[in-house]
Amino acid sequence: MSESHSVITIDGPAASGKSSIARLVAQRLGRTYVNTGNMYRAMTWAVLQTGIDPQDAEAVRAAAAGIVIDSPVVDGKTQVCIAGHALTDAELNSDPVNRAVSLIARVNEVRERLVADQRALVALGPLVMEGRDIGSVVFPDSPHKIYVDASAEVRASRRGAQGHADQIAERDRLDKQRKNSPLVIPAGATVIDNSHITLDQAVEQVIAALRLQ
Repeated sequence: MSESHSVITIDGPAASGKSSIARLVAQRLGRTYVNTGNMYRAMTWAVLQTGIDPQDAEAVRAAAAGIVIDSPVVDGKTQVCIAGHALTDAELNSDPVNRAVSLIARVNEVRERLVADQRALVALGPLVMEGRDIGSVVFPDSPHKIYVDASAEVRASRRGAQGHADQIAERDRLDKQRKNSPLVIPAGATVIDNSHITLDQAVEQVIAALRLQ
């Protein structure tokens, strides 16, 4: 793996385990971890605070225009803050946010804004950035691309075990069928099937794959 490129991209569908894997890979390699899904969750949380219907794209577009997300680095990873408020895991992963995040993320202006914000984070130094379009859209020229997948049944079971009621199949449909930056396996990415391996095994597979890229 070349150390010259500043971003390792890790993509995958909801509940594939990519966040846990990316966080540990960043720790192992001494890079800053960026969870871009939390940026979309923060935007969703802020939009929901306005009381608008997340299915109303025009209303979402108008509300999102005035929302600014800051991403300070704390303990080796970026946080998401809105108007000085650092959002908690409970806020970012609430069921209302889980149900609405794919609806908010499909609005073109939201994606364009957050993609620009994500690209600007290279100023922080070497990154491990995970999401759904990092290797395909945000940093398509990165030579270091991983795609973490798992079966729909395993992913739904994981979400249920976490106490969340969002529908994995519906989130997959929205993420893969949106016109702007759909979820795809990026060109040149190594695919890691995380259905039936441990977290440590998945991290080792990712590290091994990066050494070959």
